[in-house]
Parts: sequence; structure tokens; C-alpha cells
Amino acid sequence: MTPQNTPKLSDAQLTWLLSPIRSSRVGKDGKGFAHVEAWDIRRHLIRCFGFGGYSTELLFADLMHERETPAKNGGKSRWTVVYRCAVRLTVKVAGIELGRWHGIATGDAINLPSVSDAHDLALKTADSQALKRAAVNLGDQFGLSLYNNGSHDAVVLRTLAHASGGDLPASDPPVQPEPQAALPPAPEPQAAQAAPQPTAPPQPPTAPQPDEREKEYAAMMHAAQKVNFTEGLPDQFRSFFGVPVEEGTADQFRQARTLMEES
Repeated sequence: MTPQNTPKLSDAQLTWLLSPIRSSRVGKDGKGFAHVEAWDIRRHLIRCFGFGGYSTELLFADLMHERETPAKNGGKSRWTVVYRCAVRLTVKVAGIELGRWHGIATGDAINLPSVSDAHDLALKTADSQALKRAAVNLGDQFGLSLYNNGSHDAVVLRTLAHASGGDLPASDPPVQPEPQAALPPAPEPQAAQAAPQPTAPPQPPTAPQPDEREKEYAAMMHAAQKVNFTEGLPDQFRSFFGVPVEEGTADQFRQARTLMEES
């Protein structure tokens, strides 16, 4: 690429890209992690690079799983579908390619009554998630800072390739691990019981009984791990039951576990 063909970001583009993301653009996904909607990513790609300033290419879309669950009462079957997609994002400045990046993601639809709707939802989810993962290579305005424990503060701050003077920041905030779905933490150990009084016969300690909802939640997450479904479970739990996992009941956790065990 000759110097004449080197893409150059405008001052306005560079200033915006190095700014922190607005809190109003950040929501929570089904697992409680900070995220940006895929349509908002597309909106800001257009705002920053213009119409025709970016393109996406679907590298592959693989059907990973399809399962029909016949209704026991003679009604309509239910369908569970999982897709995996890879998307390449290419960005141009004044018609000259700035860069290209790819993202890979899975998407699922659980227990839907329509097989076509199940395929549609799972494929669109995988495609949208893959685009978002490719776009984070453009920095904080496209969700990069959210990987730092959900922070809305800018983490790029400056790039020497476009610096107008000075060096990179002398120090950065502590780097936090990227969010990962996990099983609920183990309960705290119970305090040791006091020794019985000499006048009373010793009583055997009573083992703490886990709450039914906690027990069913742990069983559901264990089943999700066995079928490699922990990442997609929260979104589909909300889709099927109408509430986030955090507000689910023991019976709902039990139903979700049964569906995964039957898959």
C-alpha cells in the first residue's frame, strides 16, 4: 500500500473512536454481563464510516444441533436448534480499506413450537454475536471496554499510529478477566456448633439442607456444562420462560435441565 493509498481517519472519527462508550448504549444480557445490541453496532458503524463504509461477509454458518421434542399430549412438537457462525467485518475510509476482522459465535433457540422460527432465531443470534465480536477490534465505542469487568471507561485512550503528540498513558486501570459463565459459588462452610452442656445429652449435628431452588439451579447448570451449553442457556431460558435465569423458579430450572438431559 503506497502512502497515497493509506487510509486516514479524520480528527472527528479518531476523537469519537477514542472516547468512552455512552452508558445509555450498554445493557445486560441474559447472564447479567454488560453488552451492546447488534443493531446499535451497525448504527454506529454507519455513523462513523458512512453508508457503504463497511461490509460484512458470512464465512460459514454450520448447524450444530437440531432436536425435536414430541408433545406428550398429542400437541405440537418443540424444537431446539444451535448454529455456529463466523463473520468478517471490513471497514473502509474514503474507499480505502482500513482493516478487516472476524468473529465467531454460536446461537441457539430452545424449545420453540416452530422449526422454522427455531432455525431463524438461532442463526440470527449467532450472526449478530459474531459481528459484535469482530467489531470490538475498533475499540471502546464497539464494546471493547465492557470486557474489562463491564467498565464504561475508555481503555484504548490513545494510539501511537495516530497520536498528535506525547506518549501512551503512563498507567492503566487494573485489567480484569473477561466475563465467563460459571456455576454458582459453593455455600460458605457452616460455623462449628458449640459443645453440648454436660447436663444435656449430645445432639448429632444436622447437615444443612440446600434450598430447593439452589439445588435445581446447580443441577441445571451441571446439565448445561455436560452438553456444552452454558453460554447460550441464559438467553434461551429468558426466551422460553419469559424471565431471566436469576428470577427463575425451581420448577423452571427442573424443566430446563430435563430438556438438556433429553437432548
